[in-house]
Amino acid sequence: MLKFVPAAALALLLMIPVGTALAANESWHTISSLPSGVLPISDYYNQSVYDAKDNKIGDINDLLLDKEGKVGAVILGVGGFLGAGEKNVAVPFNALKLTDKNGKRYLVMDTTKEALNSAPGYTFDRTKKEWIPAKQG
Repeated sequence: MLKFVPAAALALLLMIPVGTALAANESWHTISSLPSGVLPISDYYNQSVYDAKDNKIGDINDLLLDKEGKVGAVILGVGGFLGAGEKNVAVPFNALKLTDKNGKRYLVMDTTKEALNSAPGYTFDRTKKEWIPAKQG
């Protein structure tokens, strides 16, 4: 019992400065109201992308954030059938336009399926956790 009391007192003393330091150095804040005009990521991630003539040209497979947290590029899966033989290409985020049609939102891009199929491909390196250029051939 005598060994337990000093150990408990030491643990209590160690916890006080840590808790105080954390409270004093917290740098995050919450948002009391959301900014106007923001869109949920679900309007983009895993969504189909269409050309100007309503032909499906691909699916969003990933959104790439820059160091400031802004979406800089999109990985678009093109070609293939049910995911087999699909090629991943990178397109600028601002190339996608969110459009409303018949009460439903969908993504449109001013390009063709052929142009996307001829673009350089990318593969995801699970070790590095990043998209890298696909090997040609």
